[in-house]
Formats: sequence, C-alpha cells, structure tokens
Amino acid sequence: PSLKRGVLKELAIYHSDLGYMDHNLLLSAQHTHCAPTGYSFHGLYNMNGPGFIPEIYKKIVDGIVESILLAEKAKVEGKIQLGTGSFSPEIPVSFNRSIRSYNQNPEVKTKLTYEERHLAVDREMTLLKIVDSKGLELGSINWFAVHTTNLPNTFTKLCSDNKGFAATYMEDLIRAKNPNYIAAFAQGACGDVSARYKINPKLPFQRGKYEGKYSNDLESSKYNGQLQFEKALEISEGITEINSCGDVIDSGLMYVDFANINVLPEFAEGRTDALTGPSCLGVSFLEGSKMDGPGMPPILGFFARGMARFVKLWDKIKLLFLKSEKWKQRLKRQWKAQGNKDVAVEPGNRRMFGTRNVHRFILPGFADELIRNLKIYGRKGALKNKPWTPQILPLQIVKIGNLAIVAIPFEITTIASFRLKKTVEDILLGKNGYEKVLLAPYANAYSGYITTFEEYQLQDYEGGHNVFGQWSLNALQQQITFLAKEMLKPAELRELNNDIVPQTWTEEELQLFEHFEGFYFKRLKNKEARLEKRLERVHKRLNNRALK
Repeated sequence: PSLKRGVLKELAIYHSDLGYMDHNLLLSAQHTHCAPTGYSFHGLYNMNGPGFIPEIYKKIVDGIVESILLAEKAKVEGKIQLGTGSFSPEIPVSFNRSIRSYNQNPEVKTKLTYEERHLAVDREMTLLKIVDSKGLELGSINWFAVHTTNLPNTFTKLCSDNKGFAATYMEDLIRAKNPNYIAAFAQGACGDVSARYKINPKLPFQRGKYEGKYSNDLESSKYNGQLQFEKALEISEGITEINSCGDVIDSGLMYVDFANINVLPEFAEGRTDALTGPSCLGVSFLEGSKMDGPGMPPILGFFARGMARFVKLWDKIKLLFLKSEKWKQRLKRQWKAQGNKDVAVEPGNRRMFGTRNVHRFILPGFADELIRNLKIYGRKGALKNKPWTPQILPLQIVKIGNLAIVAIPFEITTIASFRLKKTVEDILLGKNGYEKVLLAPYANAYSGYITTFEEYQLQDYEGGHNVFGQWSLNALQQQITFLAKEMLKPAELRELNNDIVPQTWTEEELQLFEHFEGFYFKRLKNKEARLEKRLERVHKRLNNRALK
C-alpha cells in the first residue's frame, strides 16, 4: 500500500490529466526472496533488513511511474486477446509444498502422496496478448501459480528469479520483430505451490532441478523460467482473432477492515460464530517452510510454542480482571478468530509473545534477526501507535472485455483459490459480458496467506501466516461477493465509497523507521576487512612461490 500511495500521489501532482486513481490502478507483485527491502510503511515488513530506506522506496515508486508514463506515450489502437493452456503432469514446474494440508480438504476425494504433489496444484496458465491494429505483437501478460523462489533468501544478489528469466527469454525472442515488446509473467494462486522439488540432505532446504550450492540454484531458476516461457509462447502462438477479449474496460475497488468481519452463516456453513480478528503470526510461520527454506531453529521453535500457549492462557485469565471493555473485547475476538494457532507475533495488537514492550522481550537479539530489529525499533518508539502490518485492505475487480481480474492482497492456497474463484464465477459469469474470472494475488497491498478452514487447523506454514484467523477465506468470499454484485451495477450506482480507509503515516513516524547503521553494516564492514586480510595472505604466498 505504501508503493501504491506513492505512485498515485506522484501521478496526481504531475500527471493528473491521465486520470489514474485508486480504483483503476492495479499493482501486483510476483514474490521473490531476492528483492530489496525497506520500502514499506508498516513496521514488520522492514524488519528483515535495516528499517525503512527512503532511497529504495523512491526508486521503486519512480520506476513504476516511469513505466506508466512510457506506456501512455506508446499507446496505439489495438486488441487484447485471451488464451489459456495447461502444463502436462510430467513437466516439473510446480509442486504443492503442503500436501498434508491440501489433503485435508473435502474436495480432495483421493488423498495424494508426497510423490504426487505435482498434481496438487493449478497447472493452468492464462495469457493476455496485446497486438496493434496490424497484428504486430506489442506485449503479453500471463498468470501462473508457482512461487518465484528457486533462489533462497541466502542468495544475496538482487534477482527476479524464475519469472524474471521467463520474461527475458520471451522478450529476447519476440523483440526480433518488435524491439519494444514487453512480456510480464505475473503470479497466480501459489500460496502452497513451490518450484523446488529435490531434497539434498547436505543442504538446509529443498532444491530445484539442479542440486548444489547457490550457482546451481540459479540454474534451477533459469530452468523453471524456461518452462514457463515455453508454455507462454505456445499459448501466444495459438491465439487467433476469435480469442479477442473485447474493448470494454471497467474497475471497482473497496477497502475492508479484515480484523473485524462477522461472517454471515451463508458463508460459514451455517455457523453463527465465525469471525476474523486482529492479525497474528503463528509459531509455525516463524519456523519456516520446509521446502522453501527453514525459519528459526527447532529448539527455538519448541520454546516459542510453549511461550505462546502460556501467553494465551494468561490472556484468558486477564480477561477476568481487565477494566478496559474495549481491550477485553479485542482480546476475546482475537483468540476466538485465531482458533488453535500458537500465536507468536500480533501485528494487529502490536505485541510479541504477549508484550507491547518488545525491546524488553526476554529472548536476546542475537538469537534471531527479526527479534533484534524489533527490539531496536521498539526502543526508538516506532512500534507504538500503528499496526505492524495492514489491517484495512483493498479488494479490486478490473474488467477487460469479457475477463474479470479479481485482485486480492494475499497469497492464497490452491483449494482456497478454487473456492474463491467459484464464488465470483457464480455471480459474474453470463452477466454483463463476463466470460472468465482470473485471480491476481499480491495485489495493491499484502497481509499474509489465505487458506481453507480445513488447512488452517493443521497449522502448517501457510496456516501460521493466515493472519486474520481460521475464517479468513469465508470472510474474503463474503466481501468479494459484495464487490462482484456492485460491479454488475452501472458505475454511478455502485456503493463502494465507504468510511473505511487505510492508515496514513506522518513524516515524523516514518523517520522513526529509517534505517540504522548498526549490526548489518558492522557485519559487512567486518566481512570486508577479513576478506582484505585473506587476500593479503594469498598475495604474500603467491609472491613467495614466485621468488622460489
């Protein structure tokens, strides 16, 4: 949301004539572990690095604005065409990383084994092809579900990973005909879908096609990108004139307080007690995904789980004595929504293991980088007043011809995406020209995962990062139903302007989050000094050998 706010602000100031607004601009991410950090206004999202970095924030905002202006300048009359295609089962492009949770769903009639996890994913790719009035290809954008994480977060160079390589391969091929061709490989419902599939017991997490250290991870990334490129090219070449989307463009956006939704019985299988609560991260999230990289060490996970259960018990005891009715209701709501999750971090209530004074937390900073950074910013007072992750989030539907792009700010698992997609299809298909529904996750904001209720109960990695609780999917279906029904009305009759608005930050609040020249920079300087000394020793030995 910080990036979108910055882009809209810059466009409004310098290019207001272009008509870009919140409802008709869709920003969507791919999710890679090898991108820069430090561009979020929400505190927790900057804790994997040295805080908020204005230079990085400005660079990304300016880059997005520049791309929009270049597109406006290059506009010509043309057509948008739609095509789909599926990967055959033997192509090793995507694998369900949480097969145990996947099998919990009633939709899965025959439970799949670990060896069959490549069948527990959505293998369809949807592609929009943009051509000018003479048929020259101007660009394409496709959506396919696979985490862009062939490269681990220990690979410390910037890299756009498998989807970036796929885009490069496609552009290199087609730019022989049109040097300005752009290919975008967007993300699908990849919440439980990984590109990694080989286990190497000598390494700490699962690998891609090529086993080994980081250079081979890079080869695995290129290989996965090659597979996506080949499928996109196949779909693009198979599109004909009859696949045209049409020329109607429409959009609608609404904000929802996901920390405070009472789910209607019709969306909660008849239950009247379904609700969401302030966002919480579970211990299983902090422990990491076994396929895409581990988190905290197992021994820390064991103690964290015990501490989380003690905090939950202590909170329930405190409810008997709390004088603040507002805080009492908030805690009741949180624990009811979160169900059996072992809660570690509470971004919505600004607590970690039950304490708001995170800088005094019992665990020492050297045990974990996240905890160290939280302590640093806690001492600065940066974590006091605003939620650490977004609670008020945008939902958006963009209509391009007969296609509805449903933009959500979550990572959504495979079965959860099927349910959400069907919810929208039941409302839109066959009305107002809608013929296809497509989900675009990681859009306009970000606040963790969406799993099914059944997947949540196992509290695997994805369930631990399903932040608004066990009924999150049902709440999302309820809210997206309202938005979809409003999209069937004429624009002037839609009731999407409500009083729910996302939070804003003052310059003073952001300055509290600005990066510090602390541990990270000292570590880099120490490493550089050690390398220089090692280099000196090597040169000395080489000189001695040369003299002999």
